[in-house]
Amino acid sequence: MKLDSVAKAEVELQPSFAHRVSTLLYSKPKLRLRLLLSAPVTWLGLVYIAALLALLVTAFFTVDSFTGEIKAGFSLQNFQDLFTNALYSTVTLRTIGIALAVTLFDIMLALPIAFFMAKVASNRVRGILVISILMPLWASYLVKAYAWRSVLSNEGIFAWLLRPIGLDTPGYSLLGATITLSYLWLPYVILPIYASLERVPNNLLEASSDLGAKTFTTIRKVVFPLALPGIVAGSIFSFSLTLGDYITINIVGGANQMLGNLVYSNVGVANNLPLAAAIALVPVLIMFGYLSAVRKTGALDNL
Repeated sequence: MKLDSVAKAEVELQPSFAHRVSTLLYSKPKLRLRLLLSAPVTWLGLVYIAALLALLVTAFFTVDSFTGEIKAGFSLQNFQDLFTNALYSTVTLRTIGIALAVTLFDIMLALPIAFFMAKVASNRVRGILVISILMPLWASYLVKAYAWRSVLSNEGIFAWLLRPIGLDTPGYSLLGATITLSYLWLPYVILPIYASLERVPNNLLEASSDLGAKTFTTIRKVVFPLALPGIVAGSIFSFSLTLGDYITINIVGGANQMLGNLVYSNVGVANNLPLAAAIALVPVLIMFGYLSAVRKTGALDNL
């Protein structure tokens, strides 16, 4: 009887399988990190990368001009049309220009707002500002775009404010689309810059002032280099989101088009999926080039 109780006690003292697994994971942090990231990385590989590969393959297909059916094969006709047709080159340059304008405008607005939030505002004011920045994200994208359509109209707020001083509303134009897109992506630029500036120690700013540096010198040589990772992160958001947008330009851009509009028209109207895939690869390649250029500056190393 005593031997049975001793054997039972020894069995109870042996660690369970769950305990052995948890001990193993605790002692091997790299294995724990790999297991934690395995599910999202697998999902990213299956959904995003596989979709890009399918897009690349489809871009080499052609459409039968008589039946309208897609013919699988290898053809460079879509890319030839893309590079030889003046419409596509014009729309591509227009899209890049709008994306750059939106990005620069958002950075100019975001920097003082983020600096005030991180270094000047009290905790209560900072909380109110963070909520105010996040609140537009709760509203629908279409609601905000159509709200700006009302603002930019001939009877909108801009016309009411600007006409008394001899100016007029931008209306439904490229400028109106740029203003609307800048508003839509501004929170995505403010928050990364704010996160970077919040990590800047206050004693660095005080030391710069004590050493005789003026405000502009401190911003240029101390604040800006430390905020650069956040600026880069925000610029990636605004630049990439603008490159792929086509709804806003339809709502407030008048008769102008961007690359997203060409993709949409070839999918839904012309029923030319291979050409749409070839056009859709253009912003992807632009973003790869943009990320490569940013990576060479070293700004992504501190993200």
